[in-house]
Amino acid sequence: MDPWPSYVINLAANTRRMENSARQLEARGLPWLRIEGVNGWALSEAELAEVYDAERNRRDAKHPLVPPEIGCYLSHIEAWRGIAEGSAGGGFIFEDDFAANEHLGEALRLLSIPQKRWDMVKLFSFDAEPKMLDTAPLGPFTIGMPYRVPTCLIGYGVTKVGAERLVARALPVFRPVDEDQKFFWETGLRVALITPPPIEVGDQEAETGTIGQTRRAMRSDRSRVGQAWHNLRYQMRYERQLRRTRGRTK
Repeated sequence: MDPWPSYVINLAANTRRMENSARQLEARGLPWLRIEGVNGWALSEAELAEVYDAERNRRDAKHPLVPPEIGCYLSHIEAWRGIAEGSAGGGFIFEDDFAANEHLGEALRLLSIPQKRWDMVKLFSFDAEPKMLDTAPLGPFTIGMPYRVPTCLIGYGVTKVGAERLVARALPVFRPVDEDQKFFWETGLRVALITPPPIEVGDQEAETGTIGQTRRAMRSDRSRVGQAWHNLRYQMRYERQLRRTRGRTK
């Protein structure tokens, strides 16, 4: 069975990243399409206000979103839309700083086989030994539901139905796109994880800079103590809801 198509999110200025992504996918015989990344800095204040819910951000997010974070979220929405409108049963989305290992082709082909276990599958987690629920073998891999959904979105798969659901609920944005997926009880998606991971984080250098660099350069309107208390309350609410939800799914 042919694998679902892969969609690579790439800003026009980051040509070296795109060349590297294409080389990795083509070496493994994987079909791919480029998604033109949205440069948040190029959006006007009116355009940002149209897609960004600042009020809900203050209430339900860790920190105000910087323009590159909003652009990143919009880029993933475009990738979801490509999958939702495509003819395949799903697709795989990569940010252009991923690094593939020799198992990526096999992983994507196995994950493209029709199934009813998940709506989204993460291909990477920073946690080397994540706590997993309801695991099952998948060729040389293990797939299951991570107790705590990884935040990293450098590579993941989404079913066509899952992509349709994500597109329908995405706007306006108020959390970073990778953070948003942790709240699976809000998206309604069954989020799985495959181990061992067939990808890892690659070269972080970019012509456009990184979101982390931008955040460090911008000041929050909260004091350091105020931000710390806000983050603590945010984390406590998340942990409480995670326990409640996972308690219902065990």
